[in-house]
Amino acid sequence: MLSLCICGTAITSQYLAERYKVNTPMLQSFINYCLLFLIYTVMLAFQSGSDNLLYILKKKWWKYILLGLADVEANYLIVRAYQYTTLTSVQLLDCFGIPVLMALSWFILYARYRVIHFIAVAVCLLGVGTMVGADILAGREDNSGSDVLIGDVLVLLGASLYAVSNVCEEYIVKKLSRQEFLGMVGLFGTIISGIQLLIVEYKDLASIHWDWKIGMYIHNNSC
Repeated sequence: MLSLCICGTAITSQYLAERYKVNTPMLQSFINYCLLFLIYTVMLAFQSGSDNLLYILKKKWWKYILLGLADVEANYLIVRAYQYTTLTSVQLLDCFGIPVLMALSWFILYARYRVIHFIAVAVCLLGVGTMVGADILAGREDNSGSDVLIGDVLVLLGASLYAVSNVCEEYIVKKLSRQEFLGMVGLFGTIISGIQLLIVEYKDLASIHWDWKIGMYIHNNSC
């Protein structure tokens, strides 16, 4: 089910960028973070003891700012990449997060892997290199090589930040609670994405010719 939801989000993001020229990745993320804020952050506000929102902010505010920043920028870079490269490239290059996640898990979560896992990572990296090379060659044929390369780099950066966010998520969910993770990501994700939305996408928002179809696609991305 999760894979189907991610696939649907990818398709609608690509469709919005190509069909309607709607390039507002931060708006799409902002809606998601607002929903998390309204549900989980509000729940934390009514908790007591070490689970209370104010207590968590006093003890770990700077850690969650960094986590929120990584999560927000990961979402932003991946969705922004659809402006420059293809849906297939984004989905395939997104797997670059796997070796990054394994490396971070090795040092932070003390996870250990078998030889088959390292072979799989090598195959993954080989596929990433092949995909980037294929995109560059394909881009040269239609004089869009530089744009395609920018899109591929954005995906690789976004996948790396996703890996950071996912490792932190696993640590917090196992050691602390799922509610704390979602609540704090919702709080700082809303703040960071809201500020970035006003700074980066103000003109893009103003230029959108809103109709029910665009609203429906953005709503689908948020779900």
